[in-house]
Formats: sequence, structure tokens, C-alpha cells
Amino acid sequence: MGAPKRTERRKQMPGKAKQMSSIKPVGRDGKQRELRPQRSMSLFAGLLILAVLALGACSSDSDDADRSRVSVSLALDWFPNSNHAGIYAALENGYFDDEGLDVNVYTPADPALVLQSVGAGRDDFGISYQTDLLQARNAGVPVVSITGIVQHPLNSVMALKSSGITRPSDLHGLKVGYPGIPSNEGLLATMLESDGLTMDDVELVDIGFALTQSLAAGSVDAIVGAYWTHESIVLDLEGLPVNVMRMEDWGVPDFYELVLVASEETVQGRPETVQKLVRALSRGFEYALANPQTSMDILVDRGGETVLEDVERQGVELLLPMWDDGVAPQFGWQERARWDSFAGWMKSKGLIDASLDPEAAFTNRFVEGAVE
Repeated sequence: MGAPKRTERRKQMPGKAKQMSSIKPVGRDGKQRELRPQRSMSLFAGLLILAVLALGACSSDSDDADRSRVSVSLALDWFPNSNHAGIYAALENGYFDDEGLDVNVYTPADPALVLQSVGAGRDDFGISYQTDLLQARNAGVPVVSITGIVQHPLNSVMALKSSGITRPSDLHGLKVGYPGIPSNEGLLATMLESDGLTMDDVELVDIGFALTQSLAAGSVDAIVGAYWTHESIVLDLEGLPVNVMRMEDWGVPDFYELVLVASEETVQGRPETVQKLVRALSRGFEYALANPQTSMDILVDRGGETVLEDVERQGVELLLPMWDDGVAPQFGWQERARWDSFAGWMKSKGLIDASLDPEAAFTNRFVEGAVE
């Protein structure tokens, strides 16, 4: 609200002003009377007071609105890609704004430390993996999955089509590259065992994250730790089509690839903020499900130079049934049976302690509350 306009007074001649000030009104009885305060001046003063009070109210409302907004951070698991479509859609379409949230979405210098950062309170929220979350809790990091973003595994074993490798048993005596992550060893071991081999039948080579480069160069015969929604497209665009062996098809229990995480302290101490973020994020992914290529326009615009547009536009189409598989009652839902079975598999591989309680590692509370 603006301040009331001031009326510009006309200058009077000094003599005239003095003369006018000496004149007193005459009543009906012929006697002069004292001047009384003018009603117009009283009205003006009253309006001025109301205007000042209104200004104060507007300022107070603005201050209250500013104070009601909450700033939070959301650390990504990797550089922006089609897996993050719903996050950037929520930013672009104002879904976080609608909840009074100012969300800083960023890729950490070391995405492998997202869970530790969230658990320690340096970040409010993060994107991570069911496998890593269970291992983090096993190590005493107090983090909880609050949304199952990708409902099924994206991690896979892949080999060039030209190699003729189509199943795990075809890897006998061959080199398999992996990114040095222990859980990938367990995943590969299970796939091999389901097809009659053991880890002794292959040569495991730590190639870091040079997965596609190593496979393309022939340094290894197959790779594990590569997403069939990303690396397979990268190789195909280079003229190197691949055969993909999906983990859940070869003995590995179904699991959630990507999950949204928060600390136990945040979940217990700031449930309203958690609910707002999950509600906005759910809207963002519902938008991406309905508008996959438009969501890629947003990702390309907001994600920066690291976004591989040709890859992500194909990848998002593959991800649609991973976000909504037609089985989960709503976006982000997590099944206790899946957490139990996958945790049981991790225990059998010595990746987590037998005493770890998988039920404490996730909650559907905020996904349920996201339904409008």
C-alpha cells in the first residue's frame, strides 16, 4: 500500500494571512465567537491515522509471509538427468513455492556422501538408493526413506550386442567391469548364481565410473553398475547397441532404485516441512508422468550443461513405468515386503547386520499425506 498523497498548499500573501487571522465569526446575536476546529481537518487527521495503521499492517503481513517461508536443501545423487524430472518440474511450475518452500537443488561435490550429509543435518533432503540407505543405517547414520521415486532396479549388467552375451552364464571366463562399489559385487554374484556360475568364474575389474568407455574400448566384456535407462542409450547413440540383463530377472530381489531421504531428526522434528516437500515433489513427478517431453524441456533449461539432451529424452520414456508401475497405489509408495526381502538378501550377502530392522528405514506417512 502506498502512502496517502499530500495536498499541495497554495502560498498566501503575508498581509492577507494576518488579516484573515484577526477575523472572528459573528453569531446571530451579533457577538463574535471563537473559531472551532474544522470538521474537515478532523476527518483528514482520522484518515491519515488509518492510512498509517494500514501501512503497518501491510508491512507486518509481508514480514509474516517472509517469515513463514522455509529454505531447505535437496542434494542430488548425480548430475541432473531424467530421473530428476519431477524435481525440476516442481521448481519450474511453482509447486515448492505453493508450499512456502525455497528449495536449493544441487549436485554435491561428492554425491556418494549424500546420506552422511543428510544424516548430519548439513542437508535437509537428498536423493539416494535403497541399497546405500540400508548400509548407512547399518553404520549408524540416522536416515529414512520418505518416498520411493524409482520403483524398480535400474542397475543392470550389459554387454555389446556384437559379443553375443545375453545371459549371466555367457560371462564364464570373461572380464566384468564395475565401479568399485561393494554392493555391485553382491548383485553380480546373485545373477551369476541364478544361472549356474560363481564369482570365481569371472574376472572382476574395478574401472571406476568409466563404464561405457571401458565397454566401448573392449577393456572389459561386460559391465555392472550401469543404468539401462542411461548408459545403454549412451552406447546406442555411439553406434554400439547393447544387451541388457536386468537384475530382478536373474535372482536379485526387487528393490527401489532411487529414494528421497531425510534424517530421523527432520522427520520427527519438522514433519510439516517434510510433508510440504513430499507433496510438491509428488506433484512434480505427476506432471512429468503426464508431460514427459515437456519435463525434459525444463530439465534442459534448468539442469545446465551436464544434461545430455538426446540421452535424457529417450531415458524419460523408459522411466515412466518405473515411476508409476500400475501396482503402487500412488506415486512414491513403498512396500514393506520389498524392504524386508531386499534387506534379507543384503544380510545373506554380509552387506548389513542380521539385526538391522528394515521397517525402521522407510515411512509412507508423507506419501499418504500428499494426496489432495
